[in-house]
Amino acid sequence: MLKLENIRYEVADEKGSDKEILKNITLDIPDGKFVVITGPNGGGKSTLAKLIAGIYKPADGRILFEGKDITESSITERANMGISFAFQQPVRFKGIEVLDLIRLAANDKKLTPADACKYLSEVGLCARDYINREVDASLSGGELKRIEIATVLARRSRLTVFDEPEAGIDLWSFQNLIKVFEHIKELTKGTVIIISHQERILDIADEIIVIEKGEIADRGSKDVILPKILGSDSAVSLCQVQKDAMN
Repeated sequence: MLKLENIRYEVADEKGSDKEILKNITLDIPDGKFVVITGPNGGGKSTLAKLIAGIYKPADGRILFEGKDITESSITERANMGISFAFQQPVRFKGIEVLDLIRLAANDKKLTPADACKYLSEVGLCARDYINREVDASLSGGELKRIEIATVLARRSRLTVFDEPEAGIDLWSFQNLIKVFEHIKELTKGTVIIISHQERILDIADEIIVIEKGEIADRGSKDVILPKILGSDSAVSLCQVQKDAMN
């Protein structure tokens, strides 16, 4: 489904010199898989997610989706192809109500409020309290995150990428969202990629990819990779990130 060939990404540092963030990343992610990308902070995980979504463009290399070269395709073009991206910090849309946002995601202007409410209920929101709310500063980060995940459910994309979906989510909601991620995969029959440190998300992965210092440090099934992560020195830092995410 998704192929990354020798992807390299760089930014200019304070002195104007090029700083390499990702180094020759090559990945082949098949259809219908639940993949979690993890690793230490600053390793390049979120950058990789944004490259897949089209927010960033690589300095070198190619990105192919279902056999088509999408390296130069825009975010909108990729969305039309069936690629969804959920931000770590969801975007606020002043003047747009939650119902309108879900209709846009589903590409169905006639989607009934009752049908839209089903998506909100699935992410743990009382639909009648949110369906006519504006997607603005009156909503907390956790509420915005869940509304964004509801729009992903409505889109039913072939490829869905989440950048640290646990950020800003309380513990009770997070436990329920694990079920939502599994449902997204079942509903779309496509591929779900999640950038996360959370052990509970790692535990439902078909495959785990470890990114460290801009390179692929390890990859494999959760049965192979998860014990390595939990038994390594990096487990301490990963656990701290998990605690911070739940606070």
